[in-house]
Amino acid sequence: MAASMRLSRAVTLLLRRSDNFRRIPQSSTFTLLLKNPALNTDHYLNRFVCTTSLVRNEQQSSAKTAPERREFQAETRMLLDIVAKSLYSEKEVFVRELISNASDALEKFRYLSLTGTNLENSQRPLEIKITADKEAKTLTIEDGGIGMNKEEIINNLGTIARSGSKAYIEQLKSKGGAPDSVSNIIGQFGVGFYSAFMVADKVDVFTKSSLPGSVGLHWSSDGTGTYELSEDETAELGTKIIIHLKSDCTNFSQEDTIKDIIQRYSNFVGSPVSVNGTVVNTVQPLWLMDPKEVTAVQHDEFYRFISDSYDRPRFVLHYKTDVPLNVRALIYFPEGKPGLFEMSRESDAGLALYCRRILIKNKAVDLLPKWLRFCKGVVDSEDIPLNLSRELLQEGALIRKLRTVLTNRILRFLHDKSQKAKEEYERFYRDYGIFLKEGILSSNEQLEKEEISKLLRYESSLLPPGEKVSIAEYCNRMRPGQRDIYYLAAPSRELAESSAYFEALKKRDVEVLFCFEPYDELVLLQLREFDRKHLTSVEKEMRQDSSADQSTDSETGTAGLDSKATEDLITWLSATLSGRASKVKVTRKLESHPCVVTVEEMGAARHFVRTQSQSVPEEQRYKLLQPQLEINPKHPIITKMHKLKDENPGLATLLAKQLFANAMVSAGLLDDARPVVANMNELLTLALEKC
Repeated sequence: MAASMRLSRAVTLLLRRSDNFRRIPQSSTFTLLLKNPALNTDHYLNRFVCTTSLVRNEQQSSAKTAPERREFQAETRMLLDIVAKSLYSEKEVFVRELISNASDALEKFRYLSLTGTNLENSQRPLEIKITADKEAKTLTIEDGGIGMNKEEIINNLGTIARSGSKAYIEQLKSKGGAPDSVSNIIGQFGVGFYSAFMVADKVDVFTKSSLPGSVGLHWSSDGTGTYELSEDETAELGTKIIIHLKSDCTNFSQEDTIKDIIQRYSNFVGSPVSVNGTVVNTVQPLWLMDPKEVTAVQHDEFYRFISDSYDRPRFVLHYKTDVPLNVRALIYFPEGKPGLFEMSRESDAGLALYCRRILIKNKAVDLLPKWLRFCKGVVDSEDIPLNLSRELLQEGALIRKLRTVLTNRILRFLHDKSQKAKEEYERFYRDYGIFLKEGILSSNEQLEKEEISKLLRYESSLLPPGEKVSIAEYCNRMRPGQRDIYYLAAPSRELAESSAYFEALKKRDVEVLFCFEPYDELVLLQLREFDRKHLTSVEKEMRQDSSADQSTDSETGTAGLDSKATEDLITWLSATLSGRASKVKVTRKLESHPCVVTVEEMGAARHFVRTQSQSVPEEQRYKLLQPQLEINPKHPIITKMHKLKDENPGLATLLAKQLFANAMVSAGLLDDARPVVANMNELLTLALEKC
């Protein structure tokens, strides 16, 4: 009877697969065997052994459940395609993204361990192990972090654009977690994992949560919109990702390639990262350390690492702040002189941008204005708004605010250096002063221009040659009642001191700043004012100060022309120089010079002559410049010319034109002096005829 019952159960298992059996109640199976002679009992007895063997095998294979196929929970397959194929500009960043995820898992494990959470094998090493297998064409990234349970793997890997790290941060904050406990968490958007499908035909994930009682899991997908999930007792604590590389991406199975990517993007993650057993990230993130604990040797090594330079830093700015933005910055000022690359505004230069130790952009040009492109270093901020791929900054008020914070901090640092280390700063200014001047020319904010101008240095008429002064120091020495800061542009000190424009202010013992570079006067012209004091060229001061030109015949004396003769000469000069001089007037500011030419804005006029005058006809050029000739009626040449205009009109005309041309050359308003030489030769010929 017992044998018959066993036979019945065996036959039941066999017939469950047949349509006839499904139509017969299971309770009548044994009756079917007894009453239906058409059934071959011996046949079913022979198959019984096979059936019981099948049942036994099914029970043994339950250690690894059958894969469960699921759909991704994002809206469409297109979203996965965008993430995997279009979101990132470079395929290599998938390594950065997966290492960032592994680092987050380790940080979560570390935090839970410190807070007393019961975890399995809590003393295991917290590291990231990467295996590049060139023969198998795979890349394996493994971490000993917190791992995932079934619900977490479905939520984190089965849903695109859901960040498990972000959810973890929000959970900690809601529980009042310490800020330091979340500062090392990198993930933000929940899309980094899917970057693996840029290079993978298939991705396998083996994971096991570190919480007690967790089971191992195996997640697998080819990135086409579905994934398989099953239990797997072979999965170890933490997470292991196996990337089966596409045929055109097998370079990512090469050890040297992966090491190079890690050193560029993930060199400063908080845990050791090894490739085929060799630790790669050996350089410390100095910007996160206490500035007092970092040695000069460390700064030298780190500077060379991030800048690809062979010199050493001249100055080091190492600071951190949480107000108004969270910023950790380490900025270097090179010791070497700038090269052609740094001089070009089109050069791709900028600070390296990190977010929680992970490189986002090697040269983030938006963090500093162009004129500070010579600065090298690192900025790490949790407040930086990034685009979804974490490759680009999203332009906005926060980025402008961060740029302002960094720029102001650099300006304050350089100003402190100029006061406390004057010799070192003077050497820096010699090499990099041109960038500061560029900052004034390119800035749109007057406050920023004045902050930059505090760093400028110029020679002064009251100081020995070679000794320079700041604009602020000039202001401290201004005479009572003086409202303008005077400057004079000239090729050299000798020419500046012998200039006709400097003569009047020298007589009054007024300090004048000397500008020897062609662009200096444009810089001061763009600056306009400093501490509510106008910056005025001595040429403009001569043109505007008409009070000094008022005199009487008694002041002129016998050595010069009287007022009637002066008016007569002015009328004749106006006619002779018609089309060139817009106006002729007298000046009493000159002593050793016969005349000068003034225009409304001498700096702008000189810039026009240097850059555009060649494309403008001479007649039109004089109409644009509107030069004003100012004569000194006491000078012997002027008094002699007054006589010559009646005695020898031809010679007087040549003399008048030569004086005007000389004045234009002295003012820097003639770009071609060859016509002046021709006129001078003619004048000398007539003069020699009198000998």
